[in-house]
Amino acid sequence: MSVAVRYFSKLGNTKQIAEAIAEGAQTTAVSIVDEPALAEYVDVLFLGGAPYANIMDPQLKSYGDSLKPEMVGKVVLFTTSNWSHRTVHALRKTLRENGIDVEEEHFFAHMLNIKERKEAAKEFGKKYSA
Repeated sequence: MSVAVRYFSKLGNTKQIAEAIAEGAQTTAVSIVDEPALAEYVDVLFLGGAPYANIMDPQLKSYGDSLKPEMVGKVVLFTTSNWSHRTVHALRKTLRENGIDVEEEHFFAHMLNIKERKEAAKEFGKKYSA
């Protein structure tokens, strides 16, 4: 099974969670800034970001809008923020409208508890990549 982890992070919190998920999934986390599109098909794509000023970053929105169903079997979402799951909900809606299968469960880490949530993020990565 092929697995990829992609994320957008301004402050580093989402990057830390993405790296923990990737460790659990035995892959590498890559910023969508460094790789703006998937290079090849993956069975499972972990995709995450955080809301900024309570809205999804335009780069993450663009990535979600451009993702094609022929490039991914299923997307599993994750987010970091102080309280909002808005990014996950917006991405889920966009991806499903584009015909992409999106797992109902997502991973959330409060921005003040990133270190404490890393182990859970690793387990989350294992769960969906096995």
